[in-house]
Amino acid sequence: MASFRQRGDKWEYRIVYKDPFTQKKREKTKGGFLKKKEAQLAAREMERQLEDGFEQRNISLKAYLYEWLHEYKKGTVRQNTFDTHENSIKNHIVPYFKELPLKSVTPTKYQKFLNSLHDAGYSRRTVEIVHGTMYGAMKKAVSLRKIQYNPCEGATIKGVEKKREIKFIDSNYISPFLKEVYKYGYLYWIFFMVLIETGMRKGEAGALQWSDINIKERTIGIHKSLNYKAYKSKDPEVLFGDTKTYPSDRTIRISQTLTRALQEHLKYQNQNKLALEDDYCHELNLVLCKNDGTPIPKSSLFNAFKKSLERIDHPRLPIHSLRHTHVVLQMEADANMKYIQERLGHGGIEITSDVYAHLSKKLEDQQMDRYEDYMKDVFAGKIFTKKDGQKLGKAENED
Repeated sequence: MASFRQRGDKWEYRIVYKDPFTQKKREKTKGGFLKKKEAQLAAREMERQLEDGFEQRNISLKAYLYEWLHEYKKGTVRQNTFDTHENSIKNHIVPYFKELPLKSVTPTKYQKFLNSLHDAGYSRRTVEIVHGTMYGAMKKAVSLRKIQYNPCEGATIKGVEKKREIKFIDSNYISPFLKEVYKYGYLYWIFFMVLIETGMRKGEAGALQWSDINIKERTIGIHKSLNYKAYKSKDPEVLFGDTKTYPSDRTIRISQTLTRALQEHLKYQNQNKLALEDDYCHELNLVLCKNDGTPIPKSSLFNAFKKSLERIDHPRLPIHSLRHTHVVLQMEADANMKYIQERLGHGGIEITSDVYAHLSKKLEDQQMDRYEDYMKDVFAGKIFTKKDGQKLGKAENED
């Protein structure tokens, strides 16, 4: 409802309303009308606009995107999805459009923005992620009647999708790697061993609590992920978040080797608890943590991983490569894709197959190379076999 007042010989109106986007009270005022009737007509038109949802005609794209992010996305999507949207807005969209009004984003301007990302050398996948954020935000703006059409509709993304390069530690290097990690620090050894044995993401491993481990059944429940940005917090509500996707919430079986290692690790941890008493962070109940029960910082994990690879003269890799290493070990052991998919927590077998299809070919080629080397020895008479199947080695010259 509008109110009116006369200021000098001019009239002005004042409208108090609730912003449908933020649910906060706002007001619109405008003066300079010669007659009250003119002010009433102008107020009526403004009320119509407010009702139609076009009250923020001069809002910037930047302001709208952050309102969309915090009012409509925060608490409704998983943390990693929220972080992806925030990164797209902060590092790509806002730096390009700056303070451009929301209503001024046209299909042509938006296409130039996408092209600029391609020209700057970003991969097609990165551009697709940024486009997904912008498209979703603009779609919501249309439904809120802040703009009349989605300027992202029909946009073209340049570039060819690059094949994902799967990096992993070859099985021949795993033992030397773990030995070097152990020398670097026991806590890193048990952490990386868990990653290799289970295929978990580092955040999933960092969030493991002893209540997630069933030693008797030899299973691990993976139900949350560690928020490394808040690793200093002792509040589980802040420290733990959801797994990357809904299928990532899973329970997997573990080997006897890892089970025994975890049993010994529990004994080691109990000694720390007895020694530190109240100084130990009992409330988090973490499995893979520092000696005082708090999370291991991501930077510390990176340093331990990097240094250990350097000590075995192995090319630099991301820690995520240990997840791929687990898959390679499973494939070398002839595990089928469905089993691997369930262990990894992928949403469907097609995701696992797409990611690791070329890896299957590589393993097949490696196996064929080994087979050919073996057969060369066979044809050269270097290998004989007893009836019981034991190798004799090189053949001796006979008369």
